[in-house]
Amino acid sequence: MAVSAVKLRILYIMKILLEKTDEAHTLSAADIDRQLGVYGMSADRKTVYSDIETLREYGLDIIQSRGTNGGYYIGRRGFELPELKLLVDAVQSSRFISRKKSGELIAKLEGLCSESEARQLQRNVFIYNRAKTGNETIYYNVDQIHAAILDDRQIAFHYGEWTVRKTLELKKNGALYRVSPWALTWDNQNYYLIAYDKEADLIKHYRVDKMKDMEILEERRLGQQRFRDFDLAAFAKKTFSMFGGRDENVTLICRNELAGVIIDRFGSDIMLIPVDGGHFKVIVPVVVSPQFFGWAAGVGNGMRISGPEPVKEQYAGYLRELLEAYGEDNALKKR
Repeated sequence: MAVSAVKLRILYIMKILLEKTDEAHTLSAADIDRQLGVYGMSADRKTVYSDIETLREYGLDIIQSRGTNGGYYIGRRGFELPELKLLVDAVQSSRFISRKKSGELIAKLEGLCSESEARQLQRNVFIYNRAKTGNETIYYNVDQIHAAILDDRQIAFHYGEWTVRKTLELKKNGALYRVSPWALTWDNQNYYLIAYDKEADLIKHYRVDKMKDMEILEERRLGQQRFRDFDLAAFAKKTFSMFGGRDENVTLICRNELAGVIIDRFGSDIMLIPVDGGHFKVIVPVVVSPQFFGWAAGVGNGMRISGPEPVKEQYAGYLRELLEAYGEDNALKKR
C-alpha cells in the first residue's frame, strides 16, 4: 500500500472514531474495518491496533473498553457534551442570530461530538418560536468591528431606525457615522458597539443590527484616554436596554422580598441598607430613561423612587402619561 494511502487510512479511522464513538458507543477493530469499507479501504486487526496507537501518540484520547461488548471510543474532546448543550441553547435563544444562521451554527456544533450525542443537541426546538432577526449583515459587522479594534482603526457606517413599514430608515439624512470602536457588548439579546465619537467627545453605543455599509478606515482610533476610564460592567448595570439618558444616583426604597430583584439587576456588590423591619434602601447609579421607568413600573408597588426629587417628578410624569393614554383609549371606545 502506498504511503499516502496509509496516511489516508489513519485519517479515516480518526474520522470514524470521532463521529461514531463515545462512552456509550464503542467500536471493535472489526467494526472499524467495516466502517473503512464505506471509504473503499480495509485493514486487519493488527493494522487497526497500530493505527490507533499512532493516533494516541498524536494526542487523540482513545480509550479501550474491555469485556464482551468492548471496543474503542473517544474520551476527552475539545468540548464536553454539557458545554455543547449550553452553546446550542445560547444560539437558539439569541434573538440577533437568524433562524438560518442558528441552524448553520448548531450543525457545526454537532460536528464537535459523536453522532449519537449530536442527537441530544437537537432538543428544545420550541425556542425557534422566539423572535429572530432577519438581518444577517450583523455577523459581518461584528467581524469587521473586531478587525478594526485589532488593527486600531476607525470605522464608518450608516445607522438607521426601524419604521412601521419594517424598513431601516437611515438617520442623519443618510450621512456616515465615523467613530472609534473600543468594545462589543451584548444586552437584552442585542449586540452593541461601544465607541468614541470625536465630534461629540463622548463614549456612545450603537446597535450592531442597525448598522449598514460598514467600512474600516485608515485613520487610527481616538479616545483611548476616555475609554481607559470607562467601566463597561458598570455601564451595563446602570443602562436599561442600552437607551441613553443622564446619569443619576437614584435612591430606591424596596420591600425585603425584592432583594433578589435588585441584586440581579445591579449586582451583589451594592449595599442594601435596612429602613425598617420590612424595607431596605439602596442607592444605585442609573441612566435615567423611559426604559428605567418602565423597569421600575414593572417591579410594582413594592419599590418606590425616593430621590433625587427631579427623578421622582419625572417618574410621576411618566406614569401620568401612561394613565392619560389609557384614559384617552377608553374615551374613544365610549364614542
